[in-house]
Formats: sequence, C-alpha cells, structure tokens
Amino acid sequence: MSRFPLAPLILTMAMQTLATMAAFSAPTLAPDIARDLGVDGHLIGYFVATLYGLSVFSALFSPDFIQKFGAVRVGQFILVCAILMLVIGGLGSVLAMAICAVVIACGYGAAAPASTHLLMPRTDPKTLNLVFSIRQIGVPLGGVLAALILPWVSQYVGWRGAFWLQIVPLLVVLVILQFYRKDWDQGRKPAHQLFKTEFWRPFLLLRDDKLMRRLSLSSFFYAGIQLCFIGFLVLQLTERAALDLVTAGQVLAVYQILGVATRPVWGWIADRFISSIRLIGMMGLLIAVSALAAGQISESWPLSALFAVAAVAGATASGFSGLIYAAFAEHGGAYRTEATALGASVMALGVLLMPTVFGFIIGETGEYWQAYGLCAVIVAAAGLWLMSASPKRDS
Repeated sequence: MSRFPLAPLILTMAMQTLATMAAFSAPTLAPDIARDLGVDGHLIGYFVATLYGLSVFSALFSPDFIQKFGAVRVGQFILVCAILMLVIGGLGSVLAMAICAVVIACGYGAAAPASTHLLMPRTDPKTLNLVFSIRQIGVPLGGVLAALILPWVSQYVGWRGAFWLQIVPLLVVLVILQFYRKDWDQGRKPAHQLFKTEFWRPFLLLRDDKLMRRLSLSSFFYAGIQLCFIGFLVLQLTERAALDLVTAGQVLAVYQILGVATRPVWGWIADRFISSIRLIGMMGLLIAVSALAAGQISESWPLSALFAVAAVAGATASGFSGLIYAAFAEHGGAYRTEATALGASVMALGVLLMPTVFGFIIGETGEYWQAYGLCAVIVAAAGLWLMSASPKRDS
C-alpha cells in the first residue's frame, strides 16, 4: 500500500480536535461559569474527573459498536455527544454542567478506537507511526484552541455563546463524514450482537498478551505524569521559582508546543530507524530525567533551565501518545481496534488517578521533589520493562 490516508487522517484529526475543544470548554471558561452560577470554581475538578472516568468505559465499549455500526457512525456519535454537551452546558445551570460532563464522556473515549479502525487498513505500514502521531495532535490542538479562542469569544457573546458557537464546526465535520460512510463502513457487521464475546476482547488481550500488558502499564504512567506536569507546573513555578503568572504560563506553553511539534518527529523516527516499542521505552527514561529535574526547581534556576526542562518534558511526556496508539494498533493484529480501546482506557485511568496521588503527596509533604521522584522511578521502570520486550507480539 503506497497511498497516504489523507482524507481519513484529516477527518479523524478534526473529530478529535473539536471533541477535545468541546471537552475543555468548561475547564477553560471555569472562572466565568463559576462567577455566573455562584459556585466554587474548584468544582470544575468534578467535571474533569467525570469526563475521564466515564471515558474509560466509552473506550472499552466502542469496538463492539464499531463492529456493528461502523467507525464512521461511531465517529458521528462522538460528534453528536459533543454537540449535546455544548447545547446542555450552554443552558447555564449547575445541573446542566453535571449532565453535559456525562454526555461528552459517553463518546469521548471512542475517538481513538474509531480512528484506528479507519486509519489502519488505509495506511502504509512504513508510515504507520507518522500517521498516528499526526492524528494524535488533535488532543493538544483542541486544548490550545480552547485556551486561545474561547476566553476571547466569551468576552463578546458570553460563556454560553462560546459553548454554542462550537456546534457549527462539529456539524460540518459530522455531515462530511456522512459522505464517506458507504465506503468506509462497508465492512461493518449489522448482525453483530452487542455485549457478547467480542465485548470482552480488550480484557482478553490484557490477560493473554504480555506485550499488551507492558504497553498498558507504560501508557497508564506516561499519560498520568503528562497531566501531572500540566496540572502542577505553573503552580510550582510561581511558588518555588518565584515567577510571575505570565512567565510561568510561557514555560507551560513551551511544554505544550513541544508536545505538539515533536509528535510527527517521533513518528518519523519510529518508521525509519527504531521500533516504536523501543523508542517509547527510551522516552520513559527521558520523562524520568525531566521529572527528576523538575523536582529540583528553585528560585536559583535561570529561566533558560526552566524552559529546557519544560521542552524535554513536553517532547516526551506529552509527545508519546501517537507512538503508543500506533503500537497498540500494530501489535493488536486482527484486534487492532480493541487493542486501541484498551490503550485509550488505561490512559484515561492514568490521567484520572495519577495527578490525584501526585497532589496528595505534595499536600502531605509540602515538597515537589518527592512526588516527581516517585513518578520518575515508576516511569523509568516502565520504560525499561518496555525496552526489554520483543517487538513481536509476546504472549
């Protein structure tokens, strides 16, 4: 196969970007929402926990529905969930915000499995890691667009209007997908019975395949520490490095930018020079180094050193996900969609649980180095364990 899957890549990336932007709307506009509804802004933490907690289930359930209805139809369902979330959230009540968190989560976890089902059979194996790395840019891109666009739009039309205006591009992508459905969903199985044997396939892969266990454990920790950096870096820099909020935000921006920019680079390297499994393992060691360095940040550090740590952390802790999704898809064999669902679910769990433990350690000890140190040890061990795996499926 020599063709580059341009159309499915663009549409799956657009689906992921817009769904992520919708999911990040409430956290991004939390100050305006809290002020308008008269509630504590910290309650947004429950929105995020609901999103990632329920995304575990939507990821695991999705392969069963993809078999029956097709990946395009599931992708459209993801977009419908995002649209409903924005409609309900824009109604402007505490109950509406709680409901819309559940609604977006019902589809959000299915994005990676649906994308894998569409991309894998249309992608040259020689460009597999590059294609998946480009698609995965949709996650940070959605977050960046939410951060840049929504506060500005909110100034003119209010936060409710900022919610509702996002419905337009979501509808556009939903309609465009319909034009491809006959071709891309022709392999669906309408007679497939839901919640039967194949429903348990992700769990069976985890039980029976050693490489899947290694990938799952590594992705859990990698995704978790990614959110630890995002969630705590600005606070740490203002508290321990005495930076003002703007400068601290610039350091975090470097982290985010490198996480986006390096994804295609890692994909290209994995396609040409080194197996994705070994490269992901090596990235774990680099994540550990950046975590150890971050734990030592103090007022004596020059700004250039802070940017350097953020750059390495962003390139690795944020840049790994395209590679690891490609690894799940490639080594899942005939069950590539189910393997990707497994990966999406364990990463959602990592995002949900690890920052909580990280924050608890900081709260109990008053120190960042202990939390970062524990993360470094765990991620380094996971990376070494992954590097020792055979690049073939190992059961």
